[in-house]
Amino acid sequence: MKATRVTLDQWRALQSVVDCGGYVQAAAQLHRSQSSVSHAVARMQAQLGVRLLRVEGRKARLTEAGVVLLQQARQLLDDAAHLESQARRLERGWEAELRLVVDTAFPTALLMQALRRFVPLGRGTRVQLEEMVLSGVDEALQTGMADIAIGGQVPQGFLGDPLLHMEFIAVAHPAHPLHTLGRPLSAVDLRRETQVVVRDSGSARKRDSGWLGAQQRWTVSGLETALSAVCHGLGFAWLPDHLIAPALAGGRLKPLPLREGQRYSAALCLIVAYPDRPGPAARELLRILRETAAIWPAAS
Repeated sequence: MKATRVTLDQWRALQSVVDCGGYVQAAAQLHRSQSSVSHAVARMQAQLGVRLLRVEGRKARLTEAGVVLLQQARQLLDDAAHLESQARRLERGWEAELRLVVDTAFPTALLMQALRRFVPLGRGTRVQLEEMVLSGVDEALQTGMADIAIGGQVPQGFLGDPLLHMEFIAVAHPAHPLHTLGRPLSAVDLRRETQVVVRDSGSARKRDSGWLGAQQRWTVSGLETALSAVCHGLGFAWLPDHLIAPALAGGRLKPLPLREGQRYSAALCLIVAYPDRPGPAARELLRILRETAAIWPAAS
């Protein structure tokens, strides 16, 4: 095998210069001198025979060749970091920690059932659980903040499988004006009332879910808050059937008699950040999540 001339340290220096916007900022981030960072990047360009950066004012910007090579180098650095992390985990036998990111629509009871089954088998592995909404799950995967995720879609560059199919039902308080009309409802009827929606937790907040045609809208941070708002008569919403079942049974909520669209189905997917390299604890948790979801709601 031919030895490489450029080191990971040099690629890391280039990445920092680009991400931080200059040599001074990169040196501060890497806890190195500016001259050593400049030397690493300059030597790499000489070794490759390709110009990777051009300086515009105080900013260092990539050339076209630099864009192509750095994109591949980022994956190389990620793989190297993961390889070292995996080596440390294997040295200990099992992962010290698993980062699990779950969309808030996923039934909490199902999740707790799965985690309870995992505890005696996890050999002390800690689970860091984060609950997100919509693109927040995608973002956690894309930024390397999740080992396992459960979300409404599989983001580009990842692989996942359907884990659970859910039903969302349009509901409102029994005394809500929509229920007093005494007839099947249309989209026009809904537009006149307030809709309660859940905010996307992703930093770009780029995804919406469900019908959003109401002129007046209340936006909340989670499904539990949305449920409470609807139960208090503040508006109508489409909410997961598992979440609203007690309120429906207790008469605190009532399905809206829509002509169409009273219900819609959605699938939640199980996504592994590194499907070809899961550790033993991750494999065990994945197995338990699949088995528990397969027998839901009997598992509760």
